[in-house]
Amino acid sequence: MTPEIRFDNRVAIVTGAGGGLGRTYAIELAARGAAVVVNDLGGSFDGQGSSTSMADQVVAEIVAAGGKAVASYDSVATSTGGEAIVRTALDAYGRVDVLVSNAGTLRNAAIDELPDATLDAMIDVHLKGGFNVTRPALRQMKKQAYGRIVLASSAAGVFGNQEQAAYGAAKAGLIGLMNVLSLEGAAFGVKANALLPTAMSRMSAGMNEKALQEFGALYGALGDKLGNTPEPSFVMPLAVYLCSEACDSTHGIYSASLGRYARVFTSVGAGWVGPRTAAASVEEVAAHWAQVCEKQGAAEVGSLMGEFELIAAQLQAR
Repeated sequence: MTPEIRFDNRVAIVTGAGGGLGRTYAIELAARGAAVVVNDLGGSFDGQGSSTSMADQVVAEIVAAGGKAVASYDSVATSTGGEAIVRTALDAYGRVDVLVSNAGTLRNAAIDELPDATLDAMIDVHLKGGFNVTRPALRQMKKQAYGRIVLASSAAGVFGNQEQAAYGAAKAGLIGLMNVLSLEGAAFGVKANALLPTAMSRMSAGMNEKALQEFGALYGALGDKLGNTPEPSFVMPLAVYLCSEACDSTHGIYSASLGRYARVFTSVGAGWVGPRTAAASVEEVAAHWAQVCEKQGAAEVGSLMGEFELIAAQLQAR
């Protein structure tokens, strides 16, 4: 029987925890013993305005259920805000064991019609937001020689989604942050992973209408097989497990979508090994294009050096 996953004596920060996915993470972490910093700016799904009510409501729910929680209303979009969020945890509970960088907003636009303001907003809250909370949290985790960091990326960035170039690019950038974070944190007991969650939440109001129609057409024929899986609660189990001491994974990308949980891999094909003394010509690359694109024999790569090691092994085998 699998032991119960607990967070007793652990302190967790969940950004964007005033509603949707973040709320489910915060409530479950608290129910399992964590003291939680519930961070939320309290604005609309597209990042407009602010309010203390969203974070306060989740804190009240946690406390009413016998858990521990404090609110943070700071914005992840600035380094000052990120520092303040982590300081809230340290002032209230003295440590930071878990960080779920989940805060986000959504604004859609075709690439050639994308305003600078939308591009800046998506990069600030998603990509810079990840950095802004991760840096101060990592400093504390290194002192403790323990930490778990989950960065909320998106399938829109890893796989693509129309009219979400700014959102997708910012979310995909978090994969790069996670890749390096997992390497730099390894010696200090800090594990980092990226999550690709999909759920119907208030941000769904900003989704492309055509995409929502296609989703409905694709899954409408499944009837009861879809069940309630679009709800945020179906993403929560994977997110919370990645936060736990029981989870040994690091440097991973994980998808939680419609009740299906899966690892997403970054791999490199065997490719074509060109000449050694002079660079291949453009025509030679064209002649070997099918080999360059061949998927069979692909290998997972865990770092830049890992790809060099893979190439070295190929050369040794020649």
